[in-house]
Amino acid sequence: MVQVSDKISSEEKKKDAFLGIDVGSVSLKFVLIDIDGKVLTHVFLRNKGSPIDSVKDGMAELRKTLKNDDKLQEYEIRSCGTTGSARYLTKAIVGGDLAKTEIIAHAVATQSMFPDVRTILEIGGQDSKIIILRDGIITDFAMNSVCAAGTGSFLDHQAARLGIPIEEFGKYAVKSTKPVSIAGRCTVFAESDMIHKQNAGHSKEDIIAGLCDSLVRNYMNNLTKGKDLEEPMVFQGGVSYNQGITQAFERHLNCKVVVPKYNVLMGALGMAILVKDNYIDHETETLFRGLEVSDLEFKTSAFQCGDCPNNCEIVQVKLPSDNNKVIARWGSRCGKWEVF
Repeated sequence: MVQVSDKISSEEKKKDAFLGIDVGSVSLKFVLIDIDGKVLTHVFLRNKGSPIDSVKDGMAELRKTLKNDDKLQEYEIRSCGTTGSARYLTKAIVGGDLAKTEIIAHAVATQSMFPDVRTILEIGGQDSKIIILRDGIITDFAMNSVCAAGTGSFLDHQAARLGIPIEEFGKYAVKSTKPVSIAGRCTVFAESDMIHKQNAGHSKEDIIAGLCDSLVRNYMNNLTKGKDLEEPMVFQGGVSYNQGITQAFERHLNCKVVVPKYNVLMGALGMAILVKDNYIDHETETLFRGLEVSDLEFKTSAFQCGDCPNNCEIVQVKLPSDNNKVIARWGSRCGKWEVF
């Protein structure tokens, strides 16, 4: 006689895992966690310009990681969430169950590590943000995606110009004994000022430390005015790897600034936590297409609605392998064309 337990598939016996994906303008982050919120593995890739191709590459890398690790083979992805500037497009491609803003995702991840956090400072490759929390609730936030001064891409450019690996940039800053004053309100002025200071004979250490100070001043002028900044403070995003920036924040804020273990993965981690909690609360069937999504082809197109004076541009994604089925469409102000 066949026992019921014999009929249980190996997939059903697998442990629950949850995937969070953060697709930004510069990089992609994938974080896989277990039911207890522990990070099982993660993938970090540079964005190649095409979010679809980049996401497929990331899924292929994640699939390879899971295949080659015996312990990770014990897990099955039960739900997937997306965040970042391309969160809706990514959600359509991978079959995501949730899509949330970076503000929410970063706040959730940070609170999972520091429950009492009250101020989150975040600087990424192309933008920066600040999040104010009180009693676990987001009470205020601000984003700056207009000015490049202070972002990771600007620091990358200056590191390359000075002939210093970006990984070493912060180490130069902390060795400085007398940081010079650098104009930081504009990337053009900052670079011109750095060149002037170089020609005047100042050391690289003092110039880089001065740049770190100016970038923090720029961040605070653009994002923190009128906001009540309180401890504990957590600094995350790719730029938080730079020790010089962290120390500059501590000097300007006159308090301790903590950099979390997964500082560059916080958006993806936050989404993984959100879909885990959603799965526990509702146990709904996932829309996730599986890691094999890296083998699928997707086509994007756009058209003008024209049904009213707004003439919205509608973006849609089709899946050729499924009779060109429209799997996502967005862009209309009235919601007429929306498909998620």
